[in-house]
Amino acid sequence: MNKFLILVSCIFIGSAAFSQIMTDEFADSTLKDKNIEKPEVHLNYDYRGTARIPVGLRITERISSEKKVYEGQEITFKVRSDVYYNGQLVFEKGMLVPAKVETIIKSGMNGIPASIIVGDFEFENTPKGRISDSFEVRGQDRSLWVYPLKWALTILPPTGTLTNFIKGGHAKLKENKTIQIYYYPEWI
Repeated sequence: MNKFLILVSCIFIGSAAFSQIMTDEFADSTLKDKNIEKPEVHLNYDYRGTARIPVGLRITERISSEKKVYEGQEITFKVRSDVYYNGQLVFEKGMLVPAKVETIIKSGMNGIPASIIVGDFEFENTPKGRISDSFEVRGQDRSLWVYPLKWALTILPPTGTLTNFIKGGHAKLKENKTIQIYYYPEWI
């Protein structure tokens, strides 16, 4: 009897899910009058260009995951030193480079560190496709010692679970730290 009830409920749930897949009224009404363009595909590019040039950047104002930082926040970097390609100056020292905070991951229990992902770097007169996508700053990863400590303390019933409350380190990007992204001169 139990197998029969499970079979009937699976068929009922499956048919309800299938009917939702076939007609999505919300998507149809939202996209009804929208002109959606396909993304540009670079069919003429052979993707064999491997030249990449490191670009050192320093942030102009400190950010930290423990203070007010939000996704989409605009931040500014300065080029640390002149960047040359084939003897030509590509990026000048001190050039301002705006970027955005793309993702923030707060520090978690068991020593999991916080993380800030910065991307959308905008260099003057340079296509975005020639710059590496993003850069990630992570906090101190305390899970490397929290998990072994947790398992060592499990023989004493409540003490192992107390290590759950140890949080990971905050992600910080200071003015004196140089980050490195890459410029791909052969990419389109």
